[in-house]
Amino acid sequence: MTSNNVHATITSYFEMYRNMKVVITLKMDNDAKQAISIYKALGETNRMKITKILVTESNLCCTEISGELESIAGSTLSHHLKILTDCGILSTYKKGTFKYYQVDHELLNRFAPFILE
Repeated sequence: MTSNNVHATITSYFEMYRNMKVVITLKMDNDAKQAISIYKALGETNRMKITKILVTESNLCCTEISGELESIAGSTLSHHLKILTDCGILSTYKKGTFKYYQVDHELLNRFAPFILE
């Protein structure tokens, strides 16, 4: 093969395959999906702090949690609390006009026991 043929072959290879998308699908059970969402949620510093606060002091409302954190806006705190609630780390109950948050200790013990220490 001459160098021109090699160059033409390489060029045609890249032209053909550079725009192809590779899709990898993994079959995951519900535990794996839940673990991924939990670790994503805990991967952010403020959400980790919120979880640690609620491990030591449960049944806190949003204003009590924000008092424990350093300068975090209420809307940002609500966003973090929603993510933690959606993945199952936190559960909520409403009392009057306040929403109280508590940690699901069983879930944390199963997926992230280091937080409970």
